[in-house]
Amino acid sequence: MSVNNVREFFNQQKKPVEILTFQDTSTVAKAAESLGVTQGEIAKSLLFKVKDEYIMIVMAGDKRLDNRKFKDVFQTKAKMPEVDEVLAVTGHPVGGVCPFGLKRSISIYLDESLRIYERVYPAAGEINAALEIKVDELKDITGGLWVDVSKV
Repeated sequence: MSVNNVREFFNQQKKPVEILTFQDTSTVAKAAESLGVTQGEIAKSLLFKVKDEYIMIVMAGDKRLDNRKFKDVFQTKAKMPEVDEVLAVTGHPVGGVCPFGLKRSISIYLDESLRIYERVYPAAGEINAALEIKVDELKDITGGLWVDVSKV
């Protein structure tokens, strides 16, 4: 179960975490409503294939990817993998993808859109699970690098 991988990830980091479960947090709107927060506070995790590697970008839930900025940063077009490929690479289903407890090592990038929040709510490995984390802790625990790839 993917949520157990997330829990184990935080245990290995010696960071206690409370995984919140709801009926369905598979979309930004559903997650924000369930958590009682703005859509921007939902940290959505997007997997991309860049040449022969995968990367994950975590951005504010109310933002969209700017393809021009993405190409400028990564020197290629943004290409999202198929649904079954997302599960195979991350170990998490679409709607539950997060930068924690990943099946394989993936470079993590944090979009600048997250910086306006003190805390955000990424998924926690399942479509009905989320967790609360400070943005500074998100950066530290994922080793994420800051990028600017969202539309203004």
